[in-house]
Amino acid sequence: MARARTKRKTAGRSKPASRPKPARAAAGSRARPRPIELYYWPTPNGWKISIMLEECRLPYRMIPVNIAAGAQFDPQFLKISPNNRMPAIVDPDGPGGRPISVFESGAILQYLGRKTGRFYPADERKRTDVDQWLMWQMGGLGPMAGQAHHFRLYAPEKIPYAIDRYTNECNRLYGVMNRRLADRPFLAGAYSIADMACVGWASRYQRQGQDMAEFPHLKRWLDTMLARPAVQRGMKLRVEQASKVDMKDPAVQKILFGQRAR
Repeated sequence: MARARTKRKTAGRSKPASRPKPARAAAGSRARPRPIELYYWPTPNGWKISIMLEECRLPYRMIPVNIAAGAQFDPQFLKISPNNRMPAIVDPDGPGGRPISVFESGAILQYLGRKTGRFYPADERKRTDVDQWLMWQMGGLGPMAGQAHHFRLYAPEKIPYAIDRYTNECNRLYGVMNRRLADRPFLAGAYSIADMACVGWASRYQRQGQDMAEFPHLKRWLDTMLARPAVQRGMKLRVEQASKVDMKDPAVQKILFGQRAR
């Protein structure tokens, strides 16, 4: 099990931690990997990366980014994630032994897959299969499910057209997954980062107004995914502040849903 160490202070509310100096390995010994810094909030996008880190058993330190309080706009965080979105990572043992920061959950999954050689095949045909389903999640399932959550649960005004639009689109996307999974255990055949990218969003199907009984192959896949110990650990990575956020608070909604260019 990968140990997630939590920094108690939230990004944007404290001075950034100084980078640890590379430790010199004793002659004939192998240096222990330094923890990856995971900038995180417990959402389906955040879970993608905590699941991958757990699956790969990589050491990491979780740094909460309180998106309900605006920590994602902190100048220090923007140096890591210029799109003011989490998740993001800093790997102190990046290419060439030098630190590297990566933002965008799909890019992080691909990076970690290349770094570890796990859940992201080297064979070009197999990798392309994983990539297309990862991009399908990034451009389809995630954004559409997010909009369904917004208009069904959080929008101050109930707009029937918007609710129907995104509820129906989620239904269509689940149909795509259901057909894909009819003759294979996972989206790209073998378990991969594409499955990790989808499971958090699919686990919230009720919020999207979906009946999983309509999608038996998708249900089988979801049950299999949620039974994996690393998936369970990744999705249970908690942030205490998150449980105290009131999504109906106008101030919180302004931060999350009312931003314009800065």
